[in-house]
Amino acid sequence: MKKTASLAKTASPVAAPTTTVACPQCGAVVVWTSVSRWKPFCSERCKLLDLGAWANESYRIAGAEITDVSEIEDALAGASDTQRAH
Repeated sequence: MKKTASLAKTASPVAAPTTTVACPQCGAVVVWTSVSRWKPFCSERCKLLDLGAWANESYRIAGAEITDVSEIEDALAGASDTQRAH
């Protein structure tokens, strides 16, 4: 009986496949799990560097630049009209 019990303890469960991604800031491998605290970043440092780049407008979303306030108001009004239609 003791042998059966010890075999049950040593049998390892089949591990689920792990997903990995590259840190967007430095390229380090990040394991994508619920315990990965800074995902998709590898560390708080990389997360803050990326946030700083957005704050400094180093990253931009492609599109025409709107400089006139009336263009912004028209775009917002159009967006709210579109949302109401759906």
